[in-house]
Amino acid sequence: MCSPEEAALLRLEEVFSATLGRINSLVLQPLLEAAPEASDPWGRECLQLLQQLHRSSQQLWDVTEDSLHSLRERLRRPEAVGLESLVLLHSADRVLQVHLEYIESYTCCVAVQAFQKAAKRRSEYWRGRRKALRQVLLGVSSEGSVGTALLQALRQPLAHHLQQYVLLLLSLGDTVGECHPTRELVIHAAGLFGDLQSFMRQELDQATATQALWPTLSSRLRDVLCTPTRRLLQDSQDVPVTVTPLRAERVLLFDDALVLLQGHNIHTFDLKLVWVEPEQDRCTFHLLTPEEEFSFCSKDPQGLVVWQWKVTQAVCQALREKKDFPVLGAGLEPSEPPTCRCGAYTFRAEGRFCQATYEGEWYWGRPHGKGTLKWPDGRNHVGDFCQGLEHGFGIRLVPQASEDKFDCYKCHWQEGSMCGYGICEYSTSEVYKGYFQEGLRHGFGVLESAPQAPRPLRYTGHWERGQRSGYGVEEDRDRGERYIGMWQADQRHGPGVMVTQAGVCYQGTFQADKMVGPGILLSDDDSLYEGTFSRDLTLVGKGKVTFPNGFTLEGSFGSVSGRGLHTQGVLDTAALPPDPSSTCKRQLGQGIFPVESRWQGVYGPFRDFVRAGCPGDLREALLGFHVQSSRELRKSQEYLCCERTCPEDQAGRMEDFLEELLQHREPEALQQCLRKALSNSLHPLGKLLRTLMLTFQATYAGIGANKHLQGLAQEEVKQHAQELWAAYRDLQVHSLVLPLVLPSFYAELFTLYLLLHEREDSLYSQGITSLSLFPDTKLLEFLDVQKHLWPLKDLTLTTNQRYSLVRDKCFLSATECLQKMITTVDPREKLEVLEKTYEEIEATVSRVLGRQHKLPMDDLLPLLIYVVSRAQIQHLGAEIHLIRDLMDPLHTGGLYDFLLTALESCYEHIQKEDMRLHRLPSRWSCREPW
Repeated sequence: MCSPEEAALLRLEEVFSATLGRINSLVLQPLLEAAPEASDPWGRECLQLLQQLHRSSQQLWDVTEDSLHSLRERLRRPEAVGLESLVLLHSADRVLQVHLEYIESYTCCVAVQAFQKAAKRRSEYWRGRRKALRQVLLGVSSEGSVGTALLQALRQPLAHHLQQYVLLLLSLGDTVGECHPTRELVIHAAGLFGDLQSFMRQELDQATATQALWPTLSSRLRDVLCTPTRRLLQDSQDVPVTVTPLRAERVLLFDDALVLLQGHNIHTFDLKLVWVEPEQDRCTFHLLTPEEEFSFCSKDPQGLVVWQWKVTQAVCQALREKKDFPVLGAGLEPSEPPTCRCGAYTFRAEGRFCQATYEGEWYWGRPHGKGTLKWPDGRNHVGDFCQGLEHGFGIRLVPQASEDKFDCYKCHWQEGSMCGYGICEYSTSEVYKGYFQEGLRHGFGVLESAPQAPRPLRYTGHWERGQRSGYGVEEDRDRGERYIGMWQADQRHGPGVMVTQAGVCYQGTFQADKMVGPGILLSDDDSLYEGTFSRDLTLVGKGKVTFPNGFTLEGSFGSVSGRGLHTQGVLDTAALPPDPSSTCKRQLGQGIFPVESRWQGVYGPFRDFVRAGCPGDLREALLGFHVQSSRELRKSQEYLCCERTCPEDQAGRMEDFLEELLQHREPEALQQCLRKALSNSLHPLGKLLRTLMLTFQATYAGIGANKHLQGLAQEEVKQHAQELWAAYRDLQVHSLVLPLVLPSFYAELFTLYLLLHEREDSLYSQGITSLSLFPDTKLLEFLDVQKHLWPLKDLTLTTNQRYSLVRDKCFLSATECLQKMITTVDPREKLEVLEKTYEEIEATVSRVLGRQHKLPMDDLLPLLIYVVSRAQIQHLGAEIHLIRDLMDPLHTGGLYDFLLTALESCYEHIQKEDMRLHRLPSRWSCREPW
């Protein structure tokens, strides 16, 4: 059975549906016809409002018909159709939303007097329609205005309908049992429509107050402030309040803005960017906006409480971007506005941000968090902000005069200026990657011009306040020159070395980009000039040339245009030829550039980071980042979407690494921990190592691959290992760190060793070639190895084969072991290979003798020469010298030192002329077996 309340609901919906139909035909359609001309801006707005009201009315009629249909089905088949099938119950929220849209459309028309203005255009028509309006609305008097009648015709039926909804739903709830499954639906619907009544009353009150406000303002103020959706919440003429220091004559609080009127001046503040500070006393509370701070004061404490409460709730409502339901301040959301919020604002006050529009996150009136700044001149900045200033990672595009040309700064910022690591791509196609301080290049950085530039340059080194200063390396690819040395105020200044593509090296003192005073010139053939130079590096004045053969030329040098170099002096040919090893080992740069001070701009940020406890907010400023190129940014303009690699996502935290280091005591565990960190480019240690690799390659690769720079490079590698470990603890650098970092520098470093020992290795290769002609037994005899030590037992002869013809079979295990020396870059591992070779030689001799036997040096040296000659290691001199220079000092005087000395002796013996020119004696060509 259906309840009487359901039947009453059916009748209510039937009446309301019919009323809505009459309202549409008698009121809304004529209003649309009477709307002002659409050519007038206000007329277009009025027409749009009435059209929206008509659409809302149609939607309200549709949902009423749906409700009516569900009620009829329920009454027709009560046993089959349950109470929960009623639209009012199962779709109460949808019905509510349709009512809200109608109320919003209606109150917009009320706020701007759209009905009155439309009625004026057809006043005679409306006066003749009063009788028809009585069909819709009871109590329409003949004396009232047409506008008032229209207002009542569109409001009263809905208000009456909602009132009946609530009464009938509450009564229906009483008839439904406590345990009935639909009881909650009924109670929920009754509550919603009860709240809707309160909401409608508040909306009508606000719309009416807003409508009454506009006639009190001048036409200019109305044009600025009047919009259909804006509602007046409070007026200082109703509740007096004083604003300081702005001294406003009138204060208007709307639902979207706070407006202060001073004569003809209007100060409008977007409520989304208004912060209400806690009251200081009962007579004052403060407001904070992006560019203004002011206080509300009142002699009436109660009035001040009203203002503070309404401003606070209006801010909350504006931030939620929907009206509180059912009344202001009664929403489910918190009633206190958040201190952190998002919004857009265009700055007006003079300063760096003048006319710039900021869109992003705010905190207490200041840009704070992620945001974007856009200036009218085309400048854009996107990134992190703190207390109103750029702080953290940010990307800035600065347009240049030429079309589609930008300077792109992808940097870390601190308190409004670039500070920390950055990548800058300039419109000139130059790229700078390095550190900044106070907006200027400062610390270590690399500046590189485009390859197609008129003079392609690359500078790797230190900067000071935007200028090259300190130690740095510049390569001029056009001239084929590389300068390594000191800089000051963007010019070469102080001691320096110039290396040319032709292999010529200069060393001297530079001033204002030119070499001055005495200096040194070293040519590729080891000729040495000591004297003075002109500013363009030609020989001039007094000097001395020492040739590779020992001859010297001392006198005055000069040049004549078109006739080349001329000299007047003494040529001394009586001097003894110098030791070739001493002439080729002349080194430049050592002593004039203390190794510990060369790359402090690289170590400095790393040390500061570690000493500060490795804070996360400084990590990216140290490590750098990966972002799109400026060209990609300019194409997309999606600055907020430009992603960069976050070190925290892909690398272990530095604090965890330090803790792990402290836990490990065993060298192997420590080395494994370090290897893991150094191999990760996103780890601070890995980043530091790769930066040092960059400086090493910029100095010693390409043009810098000059044998006279080998000493400079070798001491640099040692220093890097020392510095990498010094940040943590004072332990064995050579045994722990050097093996880990050396592979990063090995290619360039070993190339310098090859060049430096090229002549010695050439003689060694000739000796090896000569010795390779010997069969095993002939070579052992030639090297004067005692015959009882010959491993003839290891030789397996085929039919008719003689011992004298067997080759590369004696001491084979030792030979194969020594060949492994070139498979590793670690000096310690190379020494271990040498030790294993020595053990293999002794093991072979012990097997031949049938007992354990320790070889004295007299027996070891010829056997080792034999093994070296059979191993045929290329560039053995470079290998030996690299091991000697980089071996752990702890091994000095030990077994490794002894074996390396023995290998050096073998190397020197093989270079000797009798080794290189020896021919097999005719008697060794006999065919008799050994």
